[in-house]
Amino acid sequence: MQENTLTTQPIPGLIRSIAIPASVGLFFNTMFNVVDTWFAGLIGTEAQAALSLSLPVFFILIAVGSGIQVGSMALIGSALGEKRQNQACLYVVQTVSFGLVVSLLLAVFGIWFAPMLFRAMGAHGAYLETCMAYTVPIFSAAPAFLLIYMFNATLQATGDTKTMRNFLVLGAILNCVLDPWFIFGGLGIPAMGVAGVAWATVLIQCVGSSYLLFKVRRTGLLHTGKGRNLIPRPRIFLDIARQGLPASVNFLTIGMGMFIINTFVSDFGQEAIAAYGVATRVEQIALLPSIGLNVAALSIVAQNYGAGDIDRIRETMRTCLKYGAWIMLPAAVPVIALARPFMNLFTKDEVVAAMGATYLRIDSLVFFGYVIIFVCTSALQGMKRPMFAVWLGLWRQLAAPALLFWLCTRILDLGLVSIWWSICLIVWTSAAIAYRYAAINIQKLSSAPETGR
Repeated sequence: MQENTLTTQPIPGLIRSIAIPASVGLFFNTMFNVVDTWFAGLIGTEAQAALSLSLPVFFILIAVGSGIQVGSMALIGSALGEKRQNQACLYVVQTVSFGLVVSLLLAVFGIWFAPMLFRAMGAHGAYLETCMAYTVPIFSAAPAFLLIYMFNATLQATGDTKTMRNFLVLGAILNCVLDPWFIFGGLGIPAMGVAGVAWATVLIQCVGSSYLLFKVRRTGLLHTGKGRNLIPRPRIFLDIARQGLPASVNFLTIGMGMFIINTFVSDFGQEAIAAYGVATRVEQIALLPSIGLNVAALSIVAQNYGAGDIDRIRETMRTCLKYGAWIMLPAAVPVIALARPFMNLFTKDEVVAAMGATYLRIDSLVFFGYVIIFVCTSALQGMKRPMFAVWLGLWRQLAAPALLFWLCTRILDLGLVSIWWSICLIVWTSAAIAYRYAAINIQKLSSAPETGR
């Protein structure tokens, strides 16, 4: 059993030791997606647009896996903080079992409902077929995707973000080889076009799930009891669902938000959809230096919540936000200055590049707002208060965008740029709400820790 350090070591050093590997890993994960986008661009604008349109559907899988991972991390981390090792081990094994059951349901759901969702976003004919060529392989391999999230929940609950980083680095490198091979064919592999992008991803996820399984076994927390502990236990499944479902719904609202954005952006043509898809890849790269902070916040807060150390919870959130400000406020400058060249790296279509550059210049103004939202919601999830993220997600991703986009584009006829400014307003409003709510809850724990927990 590994030594527990998240409740004892200095907070700034812990944040750096968790956030930096996580950010490096997420950089390579983003580069994985960037490579997909770049090679899809070699196929054509329709292929790039199909990947962009597929993201909200693919995000259903990401949302469920990420949600269960976040919920499980809170449970495992809290049990470790309370020094209940046997309970932590049981959560680890039951999380894997829970993930397998859910992944099978997702595979059926995704393949069955994807065509309906694509049609709702304006895909028909050959465009729809291209979207489905990418989506079907992805959902067929749902168990491999979700197992990575389940295993990573255990690793991150113990403060290990290096293992996932290593896999994401390897995955990004493999993707540079497999994408062109599977897309264009060769060495016995037929040319698969955009489906090749999906099958490359599937193969890499299978490699990753095997590697993370090996690392989880080495933590000493994976005791299957010769398979007996994998048998679903309703009470523990309910605990996982209570923590994981709100987090999944929160992630799912992000996918729904993409669906809403794509629906309104599609009014301005395939070029606009492609521009948004490419620009969000650039946005993800810009946010990467800070994105590991929410992983650090959740890991450290969960264990210190279990240990009852509210001062360390407060210090964790404050330090994460300070680091986020130092990183993201200066990062906006190069994005504003180089938005067009960044877009030209991924597309030769000048219309797409111009639309995407406008989005990036506006979006750079809210980079720190994203950090506030992510860190505060992660801290609340670590304190076993997952529902706030759901309500904030419903406002930020669904209600506010649907209202503002409709008002700006279909009533006031302000054009595509009004969507970008609406996103800016929504993010900063949500950041203010998240910070205030997290501060109130930490203060409640400090004044009445027993009833607060």
